[in-house]
Amino acid sequence: MARAFDIVASAASDLRCLMAAGVLVAAVASPAMAQDRDPAYAAARAAGQVGELPTGYLGTVGSVPGPVVRMVEDLNIKRKAVYAQRAKEQATTIEAYAFTTGCNLIAKTAAGEKYMGTDGQWHVRGGEKPMRDARCPG
Repeated sequence: MARAFDIVASAASDLRCLMAAGVLVAAVASPAMAQDRDPAYAAARAAGQVGELPTGYLGTVGSVPGPVVRMVEDLNIKRKAVYAQRAKEQATTIEAYAFTTGCNLIAKTAAGEKYMGTDGQWHVRGGEKPMRDARCPG
């Protein structure tokens, strides 16, 4: 009987993990898809003016024009709103949720895009895996 309980408990745990992973993918996709439709964002990212931070938010790289700064601030406000909603649904903190999302967004950067590495420096993604925090999943 104890063995049957362990199997059921394990299956329930696996199901929760799969559901959490699905929600995380949706959450990563939501803010990312919205900003990718913005041509100004795409241009700033292509120009290396904007990059992903390990915190789950965007950062400006070097000195950038005011409109780019305001765009990044606006996108970060939108990201935080999504993170707050998803964190509440998953009974976690906004910071923890944003961190995990940041890990995944950095992993998804394309060649030529910028991200901040664990050394606090901006890096341009090449063909190699990006430098991510050791606490990042996967």
